[in-house]
Amino acid sequence: MKENSHLDKKSLSTILGKPSWRELAKDCVCFANGVGGKILIGIEDKNDAPAPTQKVDIELIEKINKNIPALTLNVGIVPQIVKHENGGEYIELTVLRSKQSIACTTDGKYYMRVSDECKPILPDQIERLAAEKNTFVWEEKEVKKYTLAQADKSKLNTFLTDIQTSERVSPFIKEKTHEEICEHYFLVNPDGYLTNLGVLWLGNRQQRALLHYPPSVQFIKFDENEQKVYKKVWDDFDLNPKEMLNSILNEVPEWNEFIEVSDGIFRKNIYNYPPEAIRELVANAFAHRNYTMQGDIFINLYRDRLEIHSPGLLPLGVTPANILIKSVQRNALLSKLFYDLKLMEKEGSGYDKVYELLLGNGKQIPEVIEGDDRVTVILKKQIVSNKVLKLMDKASKELQLRQKEVIALGLIAQKEGISAIDLSKELNITQPNGLQNWLGRLLELNVVLFKGKTKGTFYYVNPEFLRNADFIEKTNLKRIEPHRLKELIYEDLKNYPGSAISEINLRIGSEINSRTLKTKLDEMLVEEIIRKEGERKGTKYFLST
Repeated sequence: MKENSHLDKKSLSTILGKPSWRELAKDCVCFANGVGGKILIGIEDKNDAPAPTQKVDIELIEKINKNIPALTLNVGIVPQIVKHENGGEYIELTVLRSKQSIACTTDGKYYMRVSDECKPILPDQIERLAAEKNTFVWEEKEVKKYTLAQADKSKLNTFLTDIQTSERVSPFIKEKTHEEICEHYFLVNPDGYLTNLGVLWLGNRQQRALLHYPPSVQFIKFDENEQKVYKKVWDDFDLNPKEMLNSILNEVPEWNEFIEVSDGIFRKNIYNYPPEAIRELVANAFAHRNYTMQGDIFINLYRDRLEIHSPGLLPLGVTPANILIKSVQRNALLSKLFYDLKLMEKEGSGYDKVYELLLGNGKQIPEVIEGDDRVTVILKKQIVSNKVLKLMDKASKELQLRQKEVIALGLIAQKEGISAIDLSKELNITQPNGLQNWLGRLLELNVVLFKGKTKGTFYYVNPEFLRNADFIEKTNLKRIEPHRLKELIYEDLKNYPGSAISEINLRIGSEINSRTLKTKLDEMLVEEIIRKEGERKGTKYFLST
């Protein structure tokens, strides 16, 4: 139970003795100006449950209902006492989202929840927050009174199948009726009509074309003189976001381009732009774009870089500097749908995955530029150096690094050493000792060394580890390329349909990590190359055609 943009925890002492009503009021304003949320009063920050003997006086509910409205404007709250399974009690304070108006404290201060922090809204940001209020409610509005029966039947059936086969969806949701599932994801409103989100995902071409504004995408390829040589457009409104995303990934042959680099006795293929990174960034462009303003998503491929342009600015609270660690959802319901259908790595920005993929392939981190009316993400094609690539490849194979460790090691290696202050700036770390969470085991494993103390600390890659990066291993399947693993799985299921993952693993090579195999199977499910039947240990895999 971690604190995030929807959840905060506070000690019961906050409203006992000398209560901090103004502090609680500020937190309520934060959630109201965001997407709403819950404040659990009576659960300490580092705990997931109240003390087993803790009891809550009913009078505290009355005090909350009296003090919070007196200290805030445009804030709706619903407090209640909840009994935990351990017997302890706490207050669950639900803060409703302020859909049309801006919430503030009675002394004229404005705040907004950003990730797990409450941030003040500066005077020049209030107008922008007011403009973004429309984007927060866009998903739930209805453009026309279309019923679920008028939706595109094939898209509805595909959506329901995707929900039933997604491991990110709980059995409780899967057991709902078709109508209840659509209501759960806010594709249908309580009156039975398709919302904007419902039309976007389930509507037919004519219904989707009436949205303000349906997404359209342009892919443009430029030559070495930056002259247009090819253009493909997705603007006929026939595809929903999932179909459009798959079409972009499958119909642009340039995504399969790679270079070969020497790796001992092997040759290693390095994609110009990792397909998983492209998927994550394009999915982000769909999930976080401003649907209340006109503008196409542009994917511009140049000789040395890839640019993805998305209309609208970054969500309030997110900047190019903190985009790696801040998670703010402009379209919370659409983001949830993308996540549950495994089209995105996680709810939020997903930039940590992009950083991991790029740094793991020896490439620079993405450059994010916020213009007047759009956000541009730039990926560089060139590998920083073969030396860095070999280092990252060796570290990933031998050390099983966590995501944050991969990112930290990649930044240190590319900079050929970096001060603690500069590394903290790269990672936008503001909390004391926050850098230790990113370095993880790198120091313990002696992959990274340091000299100096406190602010003067300087981190660098252990020279011994660098010297050993030029290594030769015996031929085995542990280092098999992703596209070759996909071909092996395809051929295996072609000959042995209805196989469990353990059976596939045994036939194609038991030395392949089971987690790697499972990840590739999940990717092939998303790409609809294969399908599955059954759940958990009873899951069987088949070719889709």
